[in-house]
Amino acid sequence: MPEYSPLTAAVRARIAEIPCLRLIDDPEKLEDFSRDGTPGLSHRPEIAVEATEAAAVQALLRLANERRFPVTPRGLGSGLAGGALPVRGGVVLSLARMNRIIAIEPRNMIAVVEPGVVNLDLKNAVAAQGLFYPPDPASLDTCSLGGNAATNAGGPACVKYGTTRDYILGLEAVLPNGELLAAGVQTRKGVVGYDLTRLIVGSEGTLGVITRLILRLIPRPAAVTTLVALFPRLVPAMEAVTKILLNGHTPSALEFLDRRCLELVGDLLPFPGVREAGAMLLIEADGDPERIQREIEQIGEICLDGGAADVLLAPDAQRRSRMWAVRKEVTQRIEERYPLDVHEDVVVPLGRIAELVACLPEYEAAHGMVVYSFGHAGDGNIHLNITADSPAAAPRVEAGVRQIVEKVLAMGGTMSGEHGVGIAKQRFLPLELSPESIRLQGEIKRLFDPNGILNPGKVFR
Repeated sequence: MPEYSPLTAAVRARIAEIPCLRLIDDPEKLEDFSRDGTPGLSHRPEIAVEATEAAAVQALLRLANERRFPVTPRGLGSGLAGGALPVRGGVVLSLARMNRIIAIEPRNMIAVVEPGVVNLDLKNAVAAQGLFYPPDPASLDTCSLGGNAATNAGGPACVKYGTTRDYILGLEAVLPNGELLAAGVQTRKGVVGYDLTRLIVGSEGTLGVITRLILRLIPRPAAVTTLVALFPRLVPAMEAVTKILLNGHTPSALEFLDRRCLELVGDLLPFPGVREAGAMLLIEADGDPERIQREIEQIGEICLDGGAADVLLAPDAQRRSRMWAVRKEVTQRIEERYPLDVHEDVVVPLGRIAELVACLPEYEAAHGMVVYSFGHAGDGNIHLNITADSPAAAPRVEAGVRQIVEKVLAMGGTMSGEHGVGIAKQRFLPLELSPESIRLQGEIKRLFDPNGILNPGKVFR
C-alpha cells in the first residue's frame, strides 16, 4: 500500500491557487462528500475540490503525484458500492460543476457532454431533437453521466438497448500522471489500437478522471406502451420472463417486484389487487405503435398462460410514469424500515432466474434475515436488499450474503451487474476472479497509476 502524505497548509495553498478549482474545507460541507448512496458507509476527506475545466483536474493530479496525496473522483454521489468515498483521506475531486452539454449533433447522432451532466437532462435535451439516449439507471434524475461511465451503469432498458458502455464512442480523461488522454472515435466503427475507451469505462475512477464523453444516440421510439402482470407467486413470474424472451420478444423494459416489495409500495400503485399479489412484472415495449400493441398483447397472453392472475395495460404516459416512480420508491422504503440493509445486484443466466429466487427463502431461514428481490428480470440482473431488524445481526447477514454470492457464481452468474465493486464488494472479488486475472488487472492499475494516487482502495485491495 502506498504511503501518503498529509495535506499540509502549504499543499492546501497550492491547491487553492489552481485556476478553475474551488477548494472546500468547511467541516459541515465536507460531510456531503463523506457519503454516497451506499447505506452505512462513510469516509471523510481532508478537503474537497470542485473542478470546472479539465486543466484544473490535470494540475491537481500532477500536484498529487508530486506531494503523494490521494485523490478520489466523484460525480453526484449516487453510487451504491462506495466507489466515490475517500477511504484513504486526501482530496475528493467533484466533477459536478463540469455539467455542460457541449454539442448535440442530430446528423451524426452523437452528443458531446461533460461528466457532471445529469442523465435525465441529456435524455430530455436529445428528445427535443427526436433522438434517444437509452441508458436509464434508477437514479437517472440524480446521477451524472461521468459516474454512469465510471461504473458502466445499466437500468431497465438494458434488456433491449444494453448498458452505458454501448453508447460511449469516445472520451477524454485525465490520467493519474496529469496527462490528458483522448480515446475512441466519433464514428460508429473504429479499430485503431487497443480499445482504451472500453477499458476506462467501468474502471470506477481508478485509471483516469473522465472529463468529456462522446455518446451515441439513436432515433426516439415513436410510441411506448406498458403492461403489468400480477402473479400469485414469484417463481411462475420468473418462468414467464424466460418464456417471453424465448418467444422472440425484446421488451424495452422487463422488471419485477416480489411480494415483500409489493407490500411496501402497493398502496402507491394505481390499480387494485397489487398488495395481495405474490409478484408483479412491469413490461414495456417501444417502437412502431401498431407493432408494439400486438407485441404487448402477445406478452400478456404468455403471462396469463404462465399463471398470471391478472394483466393490466397502462398505455397512457401518466400511469406509466406513476408506475416507474413507485418502482424507484422500493429501495427508499426498505432503507427507512430496516436499520441493517445490504444492497446486492447479482446477475444470473436468463434460464436460471427462477432457480435463484426459489433459493432465497432457504437463505432467509438459515441466517435470520429478510430478502427483498426486484429489478431487471429481462437481463437476469436481480437486485437484492438483504435486511435485518438490528445492526447486531450483521455477522449472520454477512454469512447469508456470502452464500447467495457463492450460489450465483455456481450458477454461472456474476456478483455485480451495474453497481460496480468499489469497497462494498471487494471481499468477494476472489470468489469470481482467478488469481491470474486479479494479478493482471493489478498490473494495469500500476501501469496507469504507479504512485497509487487515484481513487485508492477501490476494486482491488
